Amino acid sequence: MEFIEYPDHDMLMLSVAGKLSSQLGAALRRQEQVSLSVPGGTTPGPVFDTLSGVDLDWARVHVVLNDERWVPLDHPRSNTALLRARLFQNNAAAAHLIPLHADTATPEEALDTLTEGLTPHLPLSVVLLGMGADMHIASLFPGADALEAALVDDAPPLMAMRAPGAPEPRVTLTAPVLRAAMHLHILITGEEKRAALERARKLTPTEAPVAAVLSDATVHWAP
Repeated sequence: MEFIEYPDHDMLMLSVAGKLSSQLGAALRRQEQVSLSVPGGTTPGPVFDTLSGVDLDWARVHVVLNDERWVPLDHPRSNTALLRARLFQNNAAAAHLIPLHADTATPEEALDTLTEGLTPHLPLSVVLLGMGADMHIASLFPGADALEAALVDDAPPLMAMRAPGAPEPRVTLTAPVLRAAMHLHILITGEEKRAALERARKLTPTEAPVAAVLSDATVHWAP
């Protein structure tokens, strides 16, 4: 694990956006299409705002969320809606979204179709993850119903997940897909999450799912 500490929140967000754009640009020079995976939630919003204005050939960039909540796309908790509002703007409006949601009652009904859409873009070129204070990444939560199956090396790329404290079912990328990325970054802020990260380094992935990817990751932190 590489750990990078920044003096403040603004520097963190700008630097992470710069790192992602640099790695995407390098990948675009090597191959015809590249893939970027990003988290939902509000924390990475400033990264998306900066990244959306970067001069890349966005028409060759395919973006997939780390995970999605099984709610309608116009729901306030939809990660897809947030991504469209913050990243798919300006230059990045030309990028392509790899969907993690479908109009079915449960995620299990759509998993085969969603996996079919994701598979051509693996391995992922660049991944940005967040981490919760409970040490979850994507929708790999401690205590989730299918966590152990999502951590093994032969897990499918996508799985449905339900967890205590998560009010709706989720679809999530699994640990082997995240570990196989060419570049893997984790963005965290605040003392609570830094302390959680230090705890995770001493725990198993079942106890602290972020531990499943730490050896492959660069962690970016600011107070």
